[in-house]
Amino acid sequence: MERDPSRVVAFSDAVIAIAVTLLVLEIRPPQDSRHLVHGLLALWPSYLAYVVTFMLIGQVWANHHVMFDQIRTADRTVLFLNTVLLMDIAFLPFAASVLSQAFRDGQGERVAVVLHGITFELAAILFNVIWAYARRRPRLLVTTIDVAGARAIGRRFRLALTWIAAGTLLGALVPALGVAVIAAFIPFYWLPIRGETGRIGPGRGPVDPV
Repeated sequence: MERDPSRVVAFSDAVIAIAVTLLVLEIRPPQDSRHLVHGLLALWPSYLAYVVTFMLIGQVWANHHVMFDQIRTADRTVLFLNTVLLMDIAFLPFAASVLSQAFRDGQGERVAVVLHGITFELAAILFNVIWAYARRRPRLLVTTIDVAGARAIGRRFRLALTWIAAGTLLGALVPALGVAVIAAFIPFYWLPIRGETGRIGPGRGPVDPV
């Protein structure tokens, strides 16, 4: 049975909204108000984890809309894969909290960066799986996307796999460098995807298997 994806998107938006809200709750105010400025400055790992994770989740949200703008019906497999994606997103506030705590304590930074990176890498994998599944089933896609648009979206999602994996691996060696590489992904990934709004031309179908 295929369903209108609008409910999938609405539910996903709600989960993502809760996840980004939980991020700020992990930033605890300094206990010593007599040295408040110093205490606030000492929270820089929490600010860093908050900003990087918030912006990356924002990218997940934006590209989730890009993907589901092109999916006109959602079958049970799409619902399941999207649920796993949301489960991963809901885990991100914990990963961000571990990251900030590790940098604040000066211990366990490598493990924390790898955990944070793997969580986003899993999200990237699920994006690729959902999109690949939908592309191979033309009945699931809108008729206004052409082959170029489908490929452009696929290329962007595959790039996320490589970029985040590289940052995660570097983070296992040099934690600060790993965070920097992953953070560098933020401005690039907000760029529009070329061809995502392309229309079908004469003799072309909406998808191809490559």
